[in-house]
Amino acid sequence: MMLQRRLQLLDTTEASWMSTAIKVAFATTDMKHVDQHFGAARSFAVYAIDPEQARFVEANEFGQLDMDGNEDKLEAKIEALAGCVAVYSQAVGASAINKLKARGIQPVKVSPGANIEELIEALQQELREGPSHWLARAIAETLPADPARFDAMEAEGWEE
Repeated sequence: MMLQRRLQLLDTTEASWMSTAIKVAFATTDMKHVDQHFGAARSFAVYAIDPEQARFVEANEFGQLDMDGNEDKLEAKIEALAGCVAVYSQAVGASAINKLKARGIQPVKVSPGANIEELIEALQQELREGPSHWLARAIAETLPADPARFDAMEAEGWEE
């Protein structure tokens, strides 16, 4: 299963903001609600989100697929979500969970028909109040490594 269409919104004036935002995907058919199982998702809406703002940045569209019996579909979908820290869907299978987590993408299961705007607002609230473990880990993975981290370890008495 190949990606059929990808729409990306580019705004060079927002480059600095995009470097601090996280990208999150939603399995959707109408771009307003999470209404798809990850494996059978026909499309994903991708948003860049920080505590104060959220912007739609990309839509990925795939063809119609059954939920079972076509493991090849997972790779194309996971590739399309490169750079995302999470993907929200109605359900996700065990093999997809393993593959997503191996790529640093947290699968998040939500109720059928969950409103994307409300999910974004809840995620922004979490970012403002202090992220959960998975979100804090995802944010940390997007930051460059601190070159002074080994100096701090040495000052604490660590040795090679």
